[in-house]
Amino acid sequence: MHFVKKKPEEKRIDLVEKLKSNKILRVPGAYNPLTAKVIEEIGFDAVYVSGGVMSNDLGYPDIGLTTLKDVGNRSNQIARVTNLPTIVDIDTGFKSCRKTIETFEKNGISAVHLEDQIEQKRCGHLDNKELISKEAMVNKIKECVNSKKDKNFKIIARSDAKSVEGLDKMIERCKAYIDAGAEIIFPEALKDESEFEKVRKSLNSYLLANMTEFGKSKLLNYKDLENLGYNIVIYPVSTQRLAMKSVEDGLHAIFTDGHQNNIIDKMQTRKRLYELVEYEKYNSLDEKIYNFNTEGHE
Repeated sequence: MHFVKKKPEEKRIDLVEKLKSNKILRVPGAYNPLTAKVIEEIGFDAVYVSGGVMSNDLGYPDIGLTTLKDVGNRSNQIARVTNLPTIVDIDTGFKSCRKTIETFEKNGISAVHLEDQIEQKRCGHLDNKELISKEAMVNKIKECVNSKKDKNFKIIARSDAKSVEGLDKMIERCKAYIDAGAEIIFPEALKDESEFEKVRKSLNSYLLANMTEFGKSKLLNYKDLENLGYNIVIYPVSTQRLAMKSVEDGLHAIFTDGHQNNIIDKMQTRKRLYELVEYEKYNSLDEKIYNFNTEGHE
């Protein structure tokens, strides 16, 4: 049980209304449900679930090894703990776009994005990607659009064509994707402001910018992206990178020092964890659940 007030349908309406505003939506990635709660608490606009992060979390590289069950289950776990809309990366569609859309809509997701790489895909910021044809992607988008039941469930089309066919060809693809029913376009691995601007001037749709670290795109301030006319900015892997760096550093310290005393200040306290999981609220179910205080656990 989670103390979330909004139903999936309401979260989708929220996403629609936010997109209609002139403000860019800032959307960090959540690699687990607890991170999604932090994202909401800080005041971000939505939660993102990255396919690459899902793969990495399972110990895989991002090459299309995760399944619909893997991503569907984790996305559901994340979406149900937050009042924010959740946007999910569905890679190339998990073989059946119809089944995939039905699954994610049922799981309370607000939007998904589908990419135009082959099934054995790779991270969008790596070289030597391979694409399916424009026509094949159009058919996939149409299948996604025709499979959704809630009109507010958004289909996002991602194109990886820029590094394969060039920016102009990528824009041509995106126009076809819009005609097929995609309401949001995700132009992957754009280099700098000039490329982001050219895409904006060329396309009449909502646009998503990917600000992933260590990739091909210049890391722009969200205000700059907003001024360029972008509607969503995602930070897909940032929370996982932050967490894993802290885990590595902390474990090295424990291994070397033989204790945790030198890194206690780097850890989330018990008190803060209990605040985040809303421990005290579970007393509404049973007053014996939270019958202690957290003084001294800071």
